[in-house]
Amino acid sequence: MSLALVIAIAGLVGFGVHLITARSLSRVVLGFALLGHGAVLALLGSGGPAGEPPLADRAPVGELANPLPQALALTAIVISFGLTLFLLALARRQHELTGDDLVEDDLEDRAISALAEAEALRGHHDD
Repeated sequence: MSLALVIAIAGLVGFGVHLITARSLSRVVLGFALLGHGAVLALLGSGGPAGEPPLADRAPVGELANPLPQALALTAIVISFGLTLFLLALARRQHELTGDDLVEDDLEDRAISALAEAEALRGHHDD
């Protein structure tokens, strides 16, 4: 695998993770798309050098291309496409309900967290 391919994979994955941690759903969608592209590049790069098509009795076994990374890359493309469509549907629904694509803090989650902290402090003081 060439250094340029490794840098491209690292850039796609790194920037994808950075975008996923954002509060904007449009950035989250783009982040998952970049992660999918990084995964496909990593799978294709792991396949090794190009070879002959893996068809029976066409070439010696040592000269055939490895079909497994190609099949896994195709699977990753399909999964990434499905996840992207699901996230786009969620972002559209969020936009219809609130008018923007920012993920707000969950008030119930904050209340449960505060309750757990209060119980932990109460248990600490009982000792």
